Amino acid sequence: MPKVIITHDVADVDIWLKGKTDRVESVSAMGGSDVVDHVAQDGSNKIAISAHTDDVDALVAAMASPPPEVLARMQEHGVIPPLTVYVEQ
Repeated sequence: MPKVIITHDVADVDIWLKGKTDRVESVSAMGGSDVVDHVAQDGSNKIAISAHTDDVDALVAAMASPPPEVLARMQEHGVIPPLTVYVEQ
């Protein structure tokens, strides 16, 4: 099962981290599992999320055009586009 890593900036890392449960639900609904948060060590507002998926194309497509409820959560949690998706090869 390939791993994907999604990176982006956030308005406030502490607020973003409080949304862990919502994030796991959203990524799981798009086909991801084993969701893990990562925060930049340099103190910046750059973050990464890693997850496994059976369907990379579906997850990448969902991230490119998130469902309305996921988009609302992203905005609530301070996600700043663009999102970059890396796929394990």
